[in-house]
Amino acid sequence: MRSFETFVEPIATVLSLWLLVWLVEGELNPRWVGLSIVAFALVYPGRPQLRASAARVIADTVLAWAWTCGLLLATGYAIDALDDFSREVVMNWLWLAPASQLAAHWALRQAAPQLIRLAGPPLRAVVVGMNEQGGSLADKLTLAHYTGVELLGFFDDRTPDRIHGRTRHRMLGRIQEIAEYVKKHNVQLVYLSLPMASQPRIKQLLDALKDTTASVYFVPDMFVTDLIQGRTDSICGMPIISVCETPFRGPNAVVKRASDIVLSVAILLLLSPLMLGIAAAIKMTSPGPVIFRQRRYGLWGQEIIVYKFRSMTVTEDGAVVTQARKDDERVTRLGRFLRKTSMDELPQFLNVLQGRMSIVGPRPHAVAHNEFYRPLIKSYMIRHKVKPGITGWAQVNGYRGETDSLQKMEARIRCDLDYLRNWSLRLDLYIVWRTIRLVFKDGAAY
Repeated sequence: MRSFETFVEPIATVLSLWLLVWLVEGELNPRWVGLSIVAFALVYPGRPQLRASAARVIADTVLAWAWTCGLLLATGYAIDALDDFSREVVMNWLWLAPASQLAAHWALRQAAPQLIRLAGPPLRAVVVGMNEQGGSLADKLTLAHYTGVELLGFFDDRTPDRIHGRTRHRMLGRIQEIAEYVKKHNVQLVYLSLPMASQPRIKQLLDALKDTTASVYFVPDMFVTDLIQGRTDSICGMPIISVCETPFRGPNAVVKRASDIVLSVAILLLLSPLMLGIAAAIKMTSPGPVIFRQRRYGLWGQEIIVYKFRSMTVTEDGAVVTQARKDDERVTRLGRFLRKTSMDELPQFLNVLQGRMSIVGPRPHAVAHNEFYRPLIKSYMIRHKVKPGITGWAQVNGYRGETDSLQKMEARIRCDLDYLRNWSLRLDLYIVWRTIRLVFKDGAAY
């Protein structure tokens, strides 16, 4: 079902275009075919949405289509091809395509139970080891509606009274009994959730399961539960598993950089009069430089210079940097407004064009703050596996502005790591949209 979902949005996008072309022009000429191919390539693969809420589906669809439209229109303008296409078709396609995508998602959601039944009986699964991660998997399999998997129960050498909080799942027997059970009950899926320290027992179990036709999967043990972009790979023919990796490899890196460049150029062109006005106002209202330059950690923990409109009477960049506080006397009158509306961050779009920063990513901290927090917070430096951002997942979840306690900084880091685990272009667009909403009503920045 998941692979089928990836085609829902691309097909709906193309069919909506073809329908409009047929209604308006009566035939599909090569130009429209070419546009269809480009649109399909941009939208594919569609994001699986069966388990998402209706609000999330609508938001994801609208944001993704806005990005796709912007890219298509910018490209058409750049190559002077906009006049080659019917304005009536294009204007109607702008609203019909996302409407068609939403309708297709709704139709798939209604048809999913029947489609799953047509695929045959559900796959029978068991979990081996009812520890924290095994219990979490069992819960998800039990509650999920569209997996096509039936959880029969679990195997564990402990008695039910020693398995705290997991007895709601049926216990099928001890681990040495699993191979016989799999063969007798035609089990297709076996999920191993055993501690990696139990290597001899795991090897013995795998040898026993080789006499069955079941597919066997490992559920990561606790030492790798904090996976960041975990995936299998190989080097020199040897299989390896990534435990902590950047999401920006291969095509993802190209998409991320291309979106940064396109959006930064557009924003700088659009806001250049405003930025010139801010620069003049800073120069006239307080002594000192217009642009504040500060050392911060960038990609791979390397020092970079970050630009901001100066909003204070001081320009700290030493071994000790004091965070801005509420009613901070160092903040100028104009600076207070700039910080409140985040307009002091606008010069960082130049950092984005330089390749030092990204529009969305973990916010960079002053070097002094990095050195203070890195020994106190586990996984603190992992956030530097990607370029720092002008805005980020932490900022739109309430962790913008001063972090006056270790707990607040830990919460911010957790959000940053969640961003690395779950990155997608749609998530970036969602964060940008949330940031725009927050700018004028957030009281955390001062």
